[in-house]
Amino acid sequence: MTTAPEPADALWAQGWYRFAHQVASPNFGPRPEGSAIDLIVLHSISLPPGVYGGDEVERLFTNRLDWDAHPYFQQIRGAEVSAHFFIRRDGALLQFVSCDARAWHAGASSWRGRANCNDDSIGIELEGLEGETFEDAQYEALAALCAAIAQHYPVRHVAGHEHIAPGRKKDPGPGFEWALLKRDLGWPQDWFPTA
Repeated sequence: MTTAPEPADALWAQGWYRFAHQVASPNFGPRPEGSAIDLIVLHSISLPPGVYGGDEVERLFTNRLDWDAHPYFQQIRGAEVSAHFFIRRDGALLQFVSCDARAWHAGASSWRGRANCNDDSIGIELEGLEGETFEDAQYEALAALCAAIAQHYPVRHVAGHEHIAPGRKKDPGPGFEWALLKRDLGWPQDWFPTA
């Protein structure tokens, strides 16, 4: 079966978002047959923890991180992870994996009665540290990205890594303003975590 090409001005091309800088990660796989991409998972990351503005996250997601460049990196040595998107402190947006594919961001997880959240979610990393606050530019970029994702995929749920992997993960943490994201998106309350 042949599909018509997407218009040149489309927001999406084969799962890649037009307004994101593309940095292809090798850390992805196919989604299971019949997966409904209906969950957005929010994370926070900085490498080393609390250090912003470098290229270490980009290097981690593309398997090019120098494990000996900082003592902390020994704790994550050999990790092969990715997310679909990364939003820097200034709101700059990078995309590592097509949203049509399964990125490796959630790990052991469960949400809305389903396990293995990587199978049917889109992972967004915010440059930050769990428990710390995030920048206005990040919330603006996040709201615009979430709205664009929901126009293209059947999103009906948004959760933090802390919600889908409680006890194992704590990000984005108490510094993330869920009320601000809810207000900016105007989506139904039951699409978001209750706590």
